Amino acid sequence: MKALIQRVKNASVTVEGETVGAIDHGLLALVGVEKGDSEADAEKLLHKLLHYRVFSDHDDKMNLNVQQANGGLLLVSQFTLAADTHKGLRPSFSSAALPEEGHRLFDYLVSSARSAWPTVATGQFGANMQVALVNDGPVTFLLES
Repeated sequence: MKALIQRVKNASVTVEGETVGAIDHGLLALVGVEKGDSEADAEKLLHKLLHYRVFSDHDDKMNLNVQQANGGLLLVSQFTLAADTHKGLRPSFSSAALPEEGHRLFDYLVSSARSAWPTVATGQFGANMQVALVNDGPVTFLLES
């Protein structure tokens, strides 16, 4: 599993004009599920999401995680993160999990996140989503499990 995370001042996801998920300051995580990913990969990724230190402490050093910063977590499925872009000028999605498996593992990640942290919002799996955010920094990292 992969997650492109961005430290945000705020972020939201809209589907057909309706906001389906939003957070104030915290992390926006665009999540891609690849073939062969498992619940164990989701658990490893969630551990990184909740414990990766990207928020500033009182000395302006990145020493705090999302929980210590009392931030939100906005999880958005994005199968394009699983694209193979090594050759040619068109992405190949052969390494992406099948939609059913991607949906199952994304839901597992969301459920696990909600069990571990109270401020979790999501997009809508498989929908055409509009994601709005104010990137704080900017601070962006690619995490892999």
